[in-house]
Amino acid sequence: MMKLTNSITKTLFQKIKNISNSSKPPFSSSSLYKSIPKEKVDCLVIGAGIVGIAIAKELSVNHCREVLVVDSAPIFGTGTSSRNSEVIHAGIYYPPNTLKAAFCFRGKELLYKYCKDHEIPHKQIGKLIVATGLSEVPKLTALMTRGIQNGVEGLRMMEGYEATTLEPELQCVKALWSPSSGIVDSHSLMLSLVGEAESHGTTFSYNTAVIGGHIEGNQIQIHVSGSNAIANWNGTSELDSELILIPKLVVNSAGLSAPAIAKRMKGLPDGIIPASRYARGCYFTLSNTESPFKHLIYPIPEVGGLGVHVTLYLNGQVKFGPDVEWIKGIDDIPSFLNMFDYSVHEDRAKQFYPAIRKYYPGLKDGSLEPGYAGIRPKLSGPEEGPTDFVVQGEDIHGISGLVGLFGIESPGLTSSMAIAEHVAAKLLK
Repeated sequence: MMKLTNSITKTLFQKIKNISNSSKPPFSSSSLYKSIPKEKVDCLVIGAGIVGIAIAKELSVNHCREVLVVDSAPIFGTGTSSRNSEVIHAGIYYPPNTLKAAFCFRGKELLYKYCKDHEIPHKQIGKLIVATGLSEVPKLTALMTRGIQNGVEGLRMMEGYEATTLEPELQCVKALWSPSSGIVDSHSLMLSLVGEAESHGTTFSYNTAVIGGHIEGNQIQIHVSGSNAIANWNGTSELDSELILIPKLVVNSAGLSAPAIAKRMKGLPDGIIPASRYARGCYFTLSNTESPFKHLIYPIPEVGGLGVHVTLYLNGQVKFGPDVEWIKGIDDIPSFLNMFDYSVHEDRAKQFYPAIRKYYPGLKDGSLEPGYAGIRPKLSGPEEGPTDFVVQGEDIHGISGLVGLFGIESPGLTSSMAIAEHVAAKLLK
């Protein structure tokens, strides 16, 4: 539990502290929540991933609002925010006039400036998107056209021999050079944003799960429970809250569990909540060798992802990934606690070697070691095509002071500060 602002009462502090430490089953009541303690708050952000943190910082620093951030994990950024490629995207891949295109382009500018101003470890190392066969060249040309439409500057098509002057280990027939792409230490970024938000009065309450809510007089009320209580839930009894928060403004930025939380908000129209799809992506690291690349290397995108690509850690170590494995969803309660399978099995490397060798033929057998895995919070399946970010405000669901964020996958990290700007403008108009 972090520092609370003076205007959030000591009573609320104690109640949230009690539920976050509780291991008792969540309180269940059939009397329409009358027996459950209630507390008013100014702004509530559900989820302490990079987007939720950025929103808290935006509301507290730039708009002087009192913000409470709740997350079921014991610390910030334990989900998708810490299980990704840590790439600053230029804005090439996304159809023009979409939220992904707009937020990525604006977010990249904000992110580079923030990292520079706050000395966050990052590097603008550039990216090569490669066509390894002639059949892929039209797709590469289409990506360049799209990037230019999105306002990305500096894009240049290269012949294969030009690309190999930049990266001698690379094999390709053509490459698209994106000089504004980069990498960032996502943990340092989140730590800085958390610190800045806290210095402006934001409270972070961990081990505190949102399990639903209800609408009362056009005012949304949010049900919270201790994460330990949910973990000890028997799976059959009615699950209800230990505390009800009544915020003036609330943002559902819970990432993987955002749709499940929305579905448990009674009074929110069911038909507007997007269906969840999940795609696990594994990463492997390159062992016992000097880094063969100095830039990001990406193949032509595949269904569900951007292809198994080369990403560099800030220390120069190479990682490859992520792949795409469509997985079944899990029940809503386990999703609140991020109980997804993040294991990386060694035998999955068998699929990585041929994918990587299309552009890096020098990859040696046995040089890949299991790294980590992440889950993409997608809104479409493998046969449905890509979807845009979904940002739902009062104009969609009719509830004043509520914004729901769904499908915030890549480029969510790059877009985070632009999403925060947009959400604040939507809430405070």
